[in-house]
Amino acid sequence: MTTVSVNTYTHSVTYVADNMLKSLKDIIRLSGLDPTNFIEDWDVNMRGIKRWLETQDLERVDLEIYDPKTDALLFRWDMDVVYGWSSGDGNFWVDTEQLKYAIRKAGLVPSQAKYRLLVRTKPGRPDVDGWSKVTARSTTGFTRQSLGTTIDHSGLGANTSYWRQTG
Repeated sequence: MTTVSVNTYTHSVTYVADNMLKSLKDIIRLSGLDPTNFIEDWDVNMRGIKRWLETQDLERVDLEIYDPKTDALLFRWDMDVVYGWSSGDGNFWVDTEQLKYAIRKAGLVPSQAKYRLLVRTKPGRPDVDGWSKVTARSTTGFTRQSLGTTIDHSGLGANTSYWRQTG
C-alpha cells in the first residue's frame, strides 16, 4: 500500500509542477510577452519546483513582470501551493479558462516589460542547481486578486492570484 501512495504522490508532483509551468507560460504569452526565455529555462525550473514539491518545501511560485528601465513591478502572479494530499479518487484538473479570463481582466503589459520566476520555500530546503536567492520586488501600492484553486491532483495543487496596481 505504501508503494502505491508514493507512486501516486510522485505522479501528483509531476502533474502539478508541469501544469504550474504551463500556466505561467500561458500568462506570459497571453499578457503579450515573449515566452522564449521561460521555455529555455524549463528544465531548471521544473527541476526546482518538482524537488521542492517532493520535499513539501515549496510554498509559492511567483512570476514578476517588471519595467526593465525603472525596475518597478508592473504585475505579479502567485501560485500558492496547497498540500492537501489525499489518496482519494485521483481527481485532477487545471482551470485554464479561469486563468485566461483573469489575464484578459489584468490586461496586456507594456512590450518592453521583462519577467522572472521566483519561488518561496521553507527554511532549510534542499538546494537545487540553477537556483539562487533573490529578493522579490515590493507589492506596495498593489492589490491582490485571488482566483482560487486553478490546479489540483488529489489535493496537491495551486491557488492562483495576481497583483495589480491600486487605482
